[in-house]
Amino acid sequence: MSDPEQITDLISRLGLWLDDKRFDDTEPLFTADVTVATPGGQAQGVERVAEQARRNHQADATQHVITNVLVDVDGDRATARANLIVTFVPDAGQPAVHRTLGERYRFEGRRTGAGWRLSRVEVAPVWVAQAGADT
Repeated sequence: MSDPEQITDLISRLGLWLDDKRFDDTEPLFTADVTVATPGGQAQGVERVAEQARRNHQADATQHVITNVLVDVDGDRATARANLIVTFVPDAGQPAVHRTLGERYRFEGRRTGAGWRLSRVEVAPVWVAQAGADT
């Protein structure tokens, strides 16, 4: 795979990591000094990033749909941006009750001895829609 393809794959794996709630399995995704800035808070370092993700993804189910990934590679560093639509279903038994967010991702990545890893993730909200009981 080319570098842009590897980084796009890494970004897709981030969405699966969040949806599958594999918060203890951070090695294949992040550098040790990763920083994250989202509407749910900021964190630095793998353990704190995992804690933040765990705290912000307590819904029974989530689905991260990441599209329009654009990657720029400069040697062993890269930047990327993407669109994100994420749906949070608090109770899997009531999927009609959910909240959907439209957001923009910005990433920085670094090539490591183990391959490309995300070193920065930034999320900017664009819109939100609520469906179900509280609408």
